[in-house]
Amino acid sequence: MIDKPSDIFDRDWEWAQLSRFVTSTVERATLGVVSGRRRQGKTFLLQAMCQATGGFYYGALEAVPKHEALHELGRALRDFTGAPASYDFRSWGEAIDSLLALATERPIPVVLDEFPYLVRQSKELPSVIQHALAPRREQRLASRARLLLCGSSISFMGDLLAGQAPLRGRAALELIVPTFNFRVAADYWGFRDHRLAALVYFVLGGTPAYRAEHLFEDTPQSAEEFDGWIMRYVLNPANPLFREVRMLLAEDPTIYESGLYSAVLTAVAEGNNTRGGIANRLERKATDISHQLTVLEDAGLLVTDKDAFRPGRSYYRITEPLVRFYYAIMRPNWAALETVRLGRTEAIWRAASKNTFPSQVAGPVFERMCRVWTADMASDETLGGMPSKVLSGVVYDSSTRQSHEVDLAAFSSDGELLALGEVKWGDVIGMGHLARLEKVAAIRPARRLLLFSGAGFMPQLEEAARESGGRIQLVDLDRLYEGD
Repeated sequence: MIDKPSDIFDRDWEWAQLSRFVTSTVERATLGVVSGRRRQGKTFLLQAMCQATGGFYYGALEAVPKHEALHELGRALRDFTGAPASYDFRSWGEAIDSLLALATERPIPVVLDEFPYLVRQSKELPSVIQHALAPRREQRLASRARLLLCGSSISFMGDLLAGQAPLRGRAALELIVPTFNFRVAADYWGFRDHRLAALVYFVLGGTPAYRAEHLFEDTPQSAEEFDGWIMRYVLNPANPLFREVRMLLAEDPTIYESGLYSAVLTAVAEGNNTRGGIANRLERKATDISHQLTVLEDAGLLVTDKDAFRPGRSYYRITEPLVRFYYAIMRPNWAALETVRLGRTEAIWRAASKNTFPSQVAGPVFERMCRVWTADMASDETLGGMPSKVLSGVVYDSSTRQSHEVDLAAFSSDGELLALGEVKWGDVIGMGHLARLEKVAAIRPARRLLLFSGAGFMPQLEEAARESGGRIQLVDLDRLYEGD
């Protein structure tokens, strides 16, 4: 495997997949597709791979006409090969064949980054690549190029290989670069204060570029410094993060006229997580927002989570914490935040941190963190088995005709309910919370009862957990970040 450069944090698995693809012994050109939301480090990975192997990298520009894109690619090839003049491409067929010809002696990566920009001006490009990589075509058989197409439009990149798309079945690699999980994000920031790590994750999630690109030179060292830090950076109109979410929407080629899309995201951030609830909040019919919901899902900004106990019912969730933070706190106060006045930002954040931030930002993100911990980090002993899915849902008690919301439900591969969970970010959890969970367990029996808290547990509950023989599991921030 190709050695990973020391300046790439984590990404060991992603680097291994790229390395395996690039160094494959297949004696013909092969195709790979790399995608993932913006700011996750895709370009950084691909450029590093090209530097490590002598490969070719080209990053397309937005809204460049076809002839200009071909001209820019020709200049990049001239610089790469040392040719005396730019390649004069008149078609994408000529350009792709020249890219394949770069690797006649050994396998090297050949990267076309921001691929959706190229296709927007040249709809035929996927079909051209399909033709260039035809199984018995001479130019493909003579090449060992590892052609990598990369883009941040998740819907577009996924569609490249789906259904009846020209490149369906042609790719030897389909790599999605995810955000860092909360543990990796804490290591990346260098946090040892787990409460601080959680607070920063509630706002910025696991997107590495938010730290790398915006140069947080005075990274907070304790939770007490969080308020000042967030006002200096996230709520500061002089910092690029202030407009980051607006740029995310503007950059996605599938989102046009973002007004209704923003209204949908606002409704979800406020806690309206069903199709009907979102529609009611916007005073529209559910059918009126179907397109917007689909596009936001395809763009990776929304995801649908199934109800653990009611088949056919699902909930919409904002995937990116910064998007949730923006629509819950920044957008409603945008004009006031943008027009800087002494003490105004402090007043806005003081009010938001008491109500909106705990309920609409910290709470939902913390619940998601606890489900990730249960699915990927908790031991089989903790859960009484290996989980295959971890969801939230609603349990209905037919005897009392009451519904009980469940923050976490872990199931084994055969459908057995391993664990039920209660999650509270700001509350010290006590026997009342356990009693509620026991009531749900009487309806849907589970091997374990999990209680998660960002504020700690009452002594009586801690004693009950010690005497439960492992049935009651308490998970605080230290265990969430370091234990299983």
